[in-house]
Amino acid sequence: MLKDIIDVLADPIDLTPLCGEEEFSRLVSESGHSYDVAKQGYVTLASGKGLQHVGDSLEMVLSRESFLSQGHFAPFVEAMTEHVEHVLDLSAPEEDHPAILEVGAGTGYYLSHTLDSVVGARGVGLDISVPAAKYLAKAHPRIGSIVADVWQQLPIATGSIHAITVVFAPRNPAEFARVLADDGQVVALIADQGHLDELREPLGILGVEPGKLDRLVEQSEGHLELAEDPKELVFPMRLDRESIAAQVGMSPSARHIERGELARRLDALPDHMTVTAHAQLVRLRKA
Repeated sequence: MLKDIIDVLADPIDLTPLCGEEEFSRLVSESGHSYDVAKQGYVTLASGKGLQHVGDSLEMVLSRESFLSQGHFAPFVEAMTEHVEHVLDLSAPEEDHPAILEVGAGTGYYLSHTLDSVVGARGVGLDISVPAAKYLAKAHPRIGSIVADVWQQLPIATGSIHAITVVFAPRNPAEFARVLADDGQVVALIADQGHLDELREPLGILGVEPGKLDRLVEQSEGHLELAEDPKELVFPMRLDRESIAAQVGMSPSARHIERGELARRLDALPDHMTVTAHAQLVRLRKA
């Protein structure tokens, strides 16, 4: 709920505090800017430039919901929650209601799981996709759903966040460092080479670029630094054709393969395939 996270939200233009007015039908900043809350429960907090990037379509969101709800990525979910719990033990030992920000939160699958495990924690789910924000607003009673662009100034109060989570989503090290509490950390899941490779050749989907972790560390210099050695996560998944279609549909490859051609390639697959997930889990603290 937005009212439960209002203290960590800020005007995206000038970072002044926000408050809810007219029974939280809109948020108003101390500087006088006003942001209407959608009837579905989310609010768009964008700078004067507006949203400069395109988020997931409704079709991609539905594919994501379908794939994740079947538990195929359960090891990723469990690992993220475990590390967030550890971070909160370090960053908010006396905090009754620590704030967790998930950037690129999608439908709220990961954040909801973490909130179920961390009693009293509050979730700020941020995504640039309006269709995702509608799902996110209803994903968990302790999630506030925000539409915003991670590449812009985040609509989050400085030093107010105890843990930031990022799962296969863009990162903004400078802004992450600004909004983190002094002992807060970023917990990021980064796709590693080999991720879903069994699907690359038959479907022609995009591969994982080499050196993603090295680039993250380089881009974070002066803002964030590694808090511990990255942890490699590798596990097999037995997927039927429907699950494979959902996985591709929720990924950037959905925009790069014509729908009819993708359907033809999917039809040529066996009924079930064993596909391997590869990722690195990284924890970063303020430099």
